[in-house]
Amino acid sequence: MFAPIADLSEARILVSNDDGIHAPGIKLLEKVARSLSKDVWVVAPESEQSAAGHSLTIRRPLRVRKLSRRRFAVDGTPTDAVLLGINHVLKDRRPTLVLSGVNRGGNLGEDVTYSGTVAAAMEATILGVPAIAFSQYYGPDHPVRWSTAEHWAPEIIRRLTAVSWDRNVLMNVNFPDVPADKVTGIEVVRQGKRKIGDELAERLDPRGEPYIWIGAQRAEDRSTKGTDIEAVVRGAVSVTPLRVDLTDRDSMAALSGVFATG
Repeated sequence: MFAPIADLSEARILVSNDDGIHAPGIKLLEKVARSLSKDVWVVAPESEQSAAGHSLTIRRPLRVRKLSRRRFAVDGTPTDAVLLGINHVLKDRRPTLVLSGVNRGGNLGEDVTYSGTVAAAMEATILGVPAIAFSQYYGPDHPVRWSTAEHWAPEIIRRLTAVSWDRNVLMNVNFPDVPADKVTGIEVVRQGKRKIGDELAERLDPRGEPYIWIGAQRAEDRSTKGTDIEAVVRGAVSVTPLRVDLTDRDSMAALSGVFATG
């Protein structure tokens, strides 16, 4: 189990993301982290890596660029950034906690399998550091409500780090697309159903060659209660514990006799 963090003010916090080192969401999360601790470090991708998933760069060298005393950019994926942040930049004293985000857009349902934001938290978990991923859901008709994430993130971090959780688990948090004072509460919910890829744009490039662009439209279930999607659409902050170990125990039990010998 990850032990509770007794005093966040003494914690070493590593902040990363998938939208890149200059994204507004990571600047917000760094600000939130600094309100909790003075020992805050940022190691994030040089450029946007959305939908990079849990990919690791192994066929070329990686470069780490120091932007200031505690801010570093990595020319790789979110996984690369967290790996180098923990095992290289902070190798003399590992972080107490990793915060990833705040992502521009929700990471709900099956998004978590594509998300670089979630992958950064996953990499930290695999390396033995508790981690929380944050995303700000938004609609098309107004700017992203960053103030909602900024208002609610400190309380969520305090509450989550005050308890222990399994070392195979990361926390996935999504903020709803409502003003901070209209949030209906914080709900612990399961992963819902939301699959990207229903919108495919087929066109011709200037040389007449066909191409396909995967759009943003998602087929999603907004009605099933107890899921991250339903909670966020209703105006709540969703908290979903995600397991790194993807083994399905029920299927193992069902298959126990299929390959038995003798």
